Amino acid sequence: MRLSAATLDRLPAGIDRFGYDRAAQAVGIVHFGIGAFHRAHQAVYCDRAMDAGQRDWMICGVSLRSAEVADQLNPQDGLYTVAERSENGTRLRVVGAVREVLVATASPEAVIDRIAAPATRIISFTVTEKGYCRAADGTLDPALAGESSLYRFVAEGLARRRAAGLRGVTLLSCDNLADNGPQLERLMQAYLAARDPALAGWVADHCRFPMTMIDRIVPATTVEDRDAAQAATGLRDEGMIATEPFSQWVIEDRFAGPRPRWEEVGAQLVADVAPYETAKLRMLNGAHSAIAYLGLQRGHAHVHEAVADPGLREMAERLMRREAAPTIAAAPGQDLSAYADRLMARFANPALPHRLIQIAMDGSQKIPQRWLGTLAASRASGHECPVILTALGAWLGHVRGDNAARWGAVDDPLAGDLTALWQGKDALQVATALFSPGGLMAGTWQGAPQDLVRIAAAVPARG
Repeated sequence: MRLSAATLDRLPAGIDRFGYDRAAQAVGIVHFGIGAFHRAHQAVYCDRAMDAGQRDWMICGVSLRSAEVADQLNPQDGLYTVAERSENGTRLRVVGAVREVLVATASPEAVIDRIAAPATRIISFTVTEKGYCRAADGTLDPALAGESSLYRFVAEGLARRRAAGLRGVTLLSCDNLADNGPQLERLMQAYLAARDPALAGWVADHCRFPMTMIDRIVPATTVEDRDAAQAATGLRDEGMIATEPFSQWVIEDRFAGPRPRWEEVGAQLVADVAPYETAKLRMLNGAHSAIAYLGLQRGHAHVHEAVADPGLREMAERLMRREAAPTIAAAPGQDLSAYADRLMARFANPALPHRLIQIAMDGSQKIPQRWLGTLAASRASGHECPVILTALGAWLGHVRGDNAARWGAVDDPLAGDLTALWQGKDALQVATALFSPGGLMAGTWQGAPQDLVRIAAAVPARG
């Protein structure tokens, strides 16, 4: 029997669940990219807020292309289970914050109608780095920002709001992008300026784009995860997710209108997100990516296995404490050493196997903010980053296809370009083509000759 509104009363007494009347709550948020991370993070904060008595913050989830999450959640009336796992055991909670999931390509009018609805006050996003349709220089790529991109649906929904005389909305990026709010605003305005300059002006006057920092480790859900949840609850849940107990959400307090009081259920509303975001991108995400490529190179499958490798653990510690942390201007009370301690403990959590190949996806989109920003800041202060240069070599080996035999083809939007780059070239030539001035990925940082030599030396030799 499957989890749904009709079967909720069959849950065992020990399973936590929401206590609010879902039918009495209006949809206040339209969320693009309703994958596992959103369901473990923002949706949980909304669930807790409504449980605390706040009203009308149900979520309409939007998948831009795939029907997978719609097929998981719609037959369950939007309900799903979050399994928080640690060495102390597993805590289960059924979350009720999702009203529906729409597939944009199949139901474009329904998506636009939701954005234009008077009750909608926030449009939020976890579409990953590639969902922002950026060119290599960070500007909007018109070829990518087409009819199936988030920009088309948001623009049409906002145009209807403007025509109806409705108030603006908050557009809330929850992705791992440096300056995610300003980036979204810049890209959205570029899209609108080319199509509807009057609407661009209305958005500038009536909408807001706060910065955020999001943090929770959410591995891809497995069949074994679903089987374990079913054994505990007695109900099949195709939309369940497993995550860690830790969760952090730092939000710039700059909204266009009403918002949930997320700060009452664990979020931090601040004037300046930048120090938290920079620490997360350069320390957590930077170490995660290094562990992924170096760990795959050494034959490890999961994060907790990789950090049990003494050599990799020492490299991750060095990257966080000696390479990334010195480049961060910490906020008052932000203890970067304690943050590194907490990160290493989270990485080592054996109850939450996090696949390295999942972290290794889309590296060309991730490493500019995870590694290259640290390299640029370190050069300005006269420091070196040997771990990051070594990790870049491991990444070059990964995109060459070194891990493909065991883990499958490289999953990266630039996979074709990177494969072509390796044709007839050695490691130093590839590193030069990517990171020297004018290179394919040289926007944030350009490698000096000695840097390029160190990167190339870290690329595994092919037998």
